[in-house]
Amino acid sequence: MVARVNTVAFQGVEVVDVDAQVQMASGMPSFTVVGLPDKAVAESRERVRAALTAMGLALPPKRITVNLAPADLAKEGSHFDLPIALGILVAMGVLPGDEIAGYCALGELALDGRVSAVAGVLPAALHALAKERGLICPAAQGGEAAWANGIEILAPDSLLALINHFKGTQVLTPPEPALAEAPGTAGGLDLKDIKGQESAKRALEIAAAGGHNLLMVGPPGAGKSMLAQRLPGILPPLSPAEALEVSMIHSVAGQLKDGRLLRLRPFRDPHHSASLAALAGGGIRAKPGEISLAHLGVLFLDELPEFPRPTLEALRQPLETGRIAIARANMHVTYPARVQFVAAMNPCRCGHLDDPALACARAPKCAMDYQSKISGPLFDRIDCHVEVAAVSPADLSLPPPAEGSNVVALRVSIARERQTARYRDLPAEHRPRTNAEADGTLLEEIAAPDAPGRDLLSEAAGRMRLTARGYHRVLRVARTLADLEGAPDVRRLHIAEALSYRRVVPARG
Repeated sequence: MVARVNTVAFQGVEVVDVDAQVQMASGMPSFTVVGLPDKAVAESRERVRAALTAMGLALPPKRITVNLAPADLAKEGSHFDLPIALGILVAMGVLPGDEIAGYCALGELALDGRVSAVAGVLPAALHALAKERGLICPAAQGGEAAWANGIEILAPDSLLALINHFKGTQVLTPPEPALAEAPGTAGGLDLKDIKGQESAKRALEIAAAGGHNLLMVGPPGAGKSMLAQRLPGILPPLSPAEALEVSMIHSVAGQLKDGRLLRLRPFRDPHHSASLAALAGGGIRAKPGEISLAHLGVLFLDELPEFPRPTLEALRQPLETGRIAIARANMHVTYPARVQFVAAMNPCRCGHLDDPALACARAPKCAMDYQSKISGPLFDRIDCHVEVAAVSPADLSLPPPAEGSNVVALRVSIARERQTARYRDLPAEHRPRTNAEADGTLLEEIAAPDAPGRDLLSEAAGRMRLTARGYHRVLRVARTLADLEGAPDVRRLHIAEALSYRRVVPARG
């Protein structure tokens, strides 16, 4: 007899069916797991054995073979513990196989039989919903699984509780969906905290309204990081569909806290010592990196030239395509990576290039060396470049600004609503979320400037030596400026302001 239990494996955020097959045959007592298991799966033998012993059950003295099919798909993670244990219990006659067949199971077993939390419960629940199955998951993640409304969910805190439920001596209460993260908060950070820097605040508002990439260049202490940290406070909250999309990535990464769906847009700010795998994704298990965890949110890189150049160059393709492919010898995984890229940097290593009293003796050569660490193609993918000047003592003595994040967020929200209405009738696969995603003939249609604006753009493109990518990014920013103003068409004024955000270019020696 072969007992079968449904479970899943993960390839990025995609869920693949896995059939956990358990056979008990005569022969020398053994316990073997096959089907390309990794170390964590292979070690499940000892966790399952200990969990059964804790309940007073012992494995029969038989040859036990567990096959995780399809056998040519690599199996990773500790969530195979529970389906393997259930398969063994079915093979032993402890549990009814026909009832278990209607569920998909995943969970890690502790040595005392408790069912511990694992990564990927939310996408597994949605997959079970599509397959019209129930789901068995850890009690700590029942609220996460309950977001897949319409399926039966069993969330036991121990293997014994699950056995008692199927035997009818205990009833597991269906879990309620965990409370979603409260929208409209961003850690109490407000633009009112920043004095001066009106031009930088304007650039931040434009970037938020259109989803544009932003680079801030200025001396130390000018407020670049403070500005970036307040960007989530003026961004609109995630829509329900976006919240589910983002939460699935965080669930696969094991970073969905308390099973709560994310409503605030992610804000990821890795240190400049982050490795290529940490930023772009990868490692032994091809986990999502910071750029995927920031999907539909903000990826902020402070001290941009301090990041290793190969790490920065890995961002070029995903910033353009909105996804990142991680290729390994035994797998090929694609993660979503549609981020709003925000970066900050000093003009040179000492940071005081424009201040003769503080600049080092190597200026301006130090600026050329420092900024040359960033390639021209990466600069070209940034829509808005803004210089952030040092804050003067006069600015610091002023009272707090009257306009805070809530006022700016309202304008951003109105501009985003105009973009949503503009793109609503397009096919879903070609529908941009923001102006920053518009491209091709669509961009030419929605951002065609008037005659004076077209003349200005043509002249500026020649003088500034704009690439085709830079030319189109000027049009996107101009369309956002028109949306903030409520103007139906792009005018010369919008083109002029959009061009002003292309002024900062990398110094070259």
